[in-house]
Amino acid sequence: MERLPEFVAENLFLVLIFAGLGVFLLATLFARFTRGYQELTPAELTLLINRENALVIDVSPLADYQKAHIPGSRHIAPSQFDPENKDLAKVRERPVVVVCRSGMSSGGYAKRLLKAGFTRVSTLGGGVQQWQTAELPLTRGKA
Repeated sequence: MERLPEFVAENLFLVLIFAGLGVFLLATLFARFTRGYQELTPAELTLLINRENALVIDVSPLADYQKAHIPGSRHIAPSQFDPENKDLAKVRERPVVVVCRSGMSSGGYAKRLLKAGFTRVSTLGGGVQQWQTAELPLTRGKA
């Protein structure tokens, strides 16, 4: 411990990188706990669908949705996504899972649902691609 100041002085760049990574890690963990929705694995989503009749909303572009989507999922075009829609308002108390092709954009839609008063909102980590990687069934064509 007595040589720590000497080490820091000689390796300032490395110490700053390490500190920056630590701050980034803590910020990421904090954001995960405060975002308000849960990120599910394909196995967790399967259980939620089977046990609690979760509504799966796919916000992928229509072409991607038609190529491959989770069976029973409902497509809503990103430009037409409206949490106040009367059809969605009927399922406010049901579990709702938002998915997209890669899992990168579904979080924004999940936040919009939470803001509109939905109580049980989740996303699928990794999106439809992760579902496919888990070798779970996909459906092709229109909804």
